[in-house]
Amino acid sequence: MNERAALSLVGGLVDHAGDDAAVVDGTVVTTDMLHDRTDFPTGTTRYTAGWRAVGASLSDVAATGAEATAAVAVYAAPEFTEPELRDFLAGATDVCEAVGASYVGGDLDTHQEFTVATTALGRTDEPVGRGGAEPGDRLCVTGTLGRSGAALRLFEAGATDRANELFQFEPRVAAGLALAEHATAMMDSSDGLARSCHQLAEASDCGLALDADAVPVADVVHEVAGSDEAVRELGWFFGEDFELVCAIPEDRVEEARADCPVPLSVVGEVTRGDDGEPVVTVDGEALPDRGFTHGE
Repeated sequence: MNERAALSLVGGLVDHAGDDAAVVDGTVVTTDMLHDRTDFPTGTTRYTAGWRAVGASLSDVAATGAEATAAVAVYAAPEFTEPELRDFLAGATDVCEAVGASYVGGDLDTHQEFTVATTALGRTDEPVGRGGAEPGDRLCVTGTLGRSGAALRLFEAGATDRANELFQFEPRVAAGLALAEHATAMMDSSDGLARSCHQLAEASDCGLALDADAVPVADVVHEVAGSDEAVRELGWFFGEDFELVCAIPEDRVEEARADCPVPLSVVGEVTRGDDGEPVVTVDGEALPDRGFTHGE
């Protein structure tokens, strides 16, 4: 059973599964686990690992339109060294401070592979889920895409300083709070734009029609990709960029742009979807439902 099949099983057995985070009486809670083998390329510093592991969970809080309040993490490694542990805690603390949250501790364990399990908390009385998009809404994306894919290329090339900088993304908590006033549906792009579009379309029981030229791919992707096909692969399918993907009514887009503290791009439109036709398209052609998956 792969990750997607497992998630489908969980969704069928747990009533509230499916969104980026759970919301219980206004408290947002989410948990993520990252591993050396699948999430931290050779050359990733412990500071970056702390930032990225905690940031991934804070991104899920952002996707609900909530205020981020705190995070805790389990740090597991084959052995503990003071420099590595100090650097990890510095990264975890700094990413929390960047979004107005607090890093409040966690647990230590020994494990054959460096592993981090993070829980982030937030607060909102009106969470935004994936299931509210309506035909005619505009599909929007914050920031730029493909940075993590480009970082992997740079790690492989030995350019670890720049790669680590790219891996230290800013969770879009402030943007999520601003967009929550306008968005009918929202999620983060951790699995990649393509898969996120399919997930949002499925949750909202709608279709999506994307414009390829409107997708905001980061400049660094063009620097490292080498071909248009590689640019599309890194920008659309690689994932792990942790931007927000949201649906906004057409007459609210400009107001949402004005409120959002980072660039907001309109990349497509929500459609009704037709039986027997592709649900998610780009320039009229079916957009493959693939992206980042743990264990593949």
